[in-house]
Amino acid sequence: MLKPRVIPCLLLRGRGLYKTVRFAEPKYVGDPVNAVKIFNEKEVDELLLLDITATVEKRDPNFELIADIAGECFMPLGYGGGVGSIDQIRKLHRMGVEKVCLNSSAFRNPRLVQESCDMFGSSSIVAAIDVKKTLFGKHEVWIDSGRTNTREDPVRHAEKLAELGVGEILVNSIDRDGTMSGYDAALLKKVASAVDTPVIACGGAGTLDHIREALQAGVSAAAAGSMFVFHGKHRAVLINYPPPETLAQLQLSPTTR
Repeated sequence: MLKPRVIPCLLLRGRGLYKTVRFAEPKYVGDPVNAVKIFNEKEVDELLLLDITATVEKRDPNFELIADIAGECFMPLGYGGGVGSIDQIRKLHRMGVEKVCLNSSAFRNPRLVQESCDMFGSSSIVAAIDVKKTLFGKHEVWIDSGRTNTREDPVRHAEKLAELGVGEILVNSIDRDGTMSGYDAALLKKVASAVDTPVIACGGAGTLDHIREALQAGVSAAAAGSMFVFHGKHRAVLINYPPPETLAQLQLSPTTR
């Protein structure tokens, strides 16, 4: 049996932890260091930290804050946001970040992706793809935290990233972000079937059934934000994570993927 990874995805905005809906309406949900301490206690598989304003503001990652978070994090930590150079990737690795996530820079500078994979190893580099549907139902890749439409097809972009050597590809649905209405399973299936590189689902999880559906679509892991920071219909802030015995119910045999 294969144990799926279920990954809390935390969004940084300044020094705070926020959650968005369709990449808008950022709501403050707490201090990231405190959230990490809670996830430590809940024995989370791994953690993904994304700075949603660094690229748009054309600034470096907040290395001081990342170092504070990494110092408290007892699980594998991934970080993305504002990363555009080998030196930044090296600095993040040295402070305890195991996986660096490239998004806008991966689209604009494929050479950076290839060089970083060659230098640090594919397992330490994740490429993220933010995807939004047009009015006609076509999926297109957006960058700059959902502000710039590249008109690129996400499957074609995923294939290019796989050829460059990335260890994983995170596929995030802008339309589903923060809605807790379920992943875009059709999109995930298209991408996962097109590449041999492991795919991480993101955007829309609200229940364990949603995670199960994503895994059945062919992804190797599922990331979620709102599901792990909100509770109840009024979306009260409560950091949570399913216990191991509950996650065990998501295990898939190799033949189901």
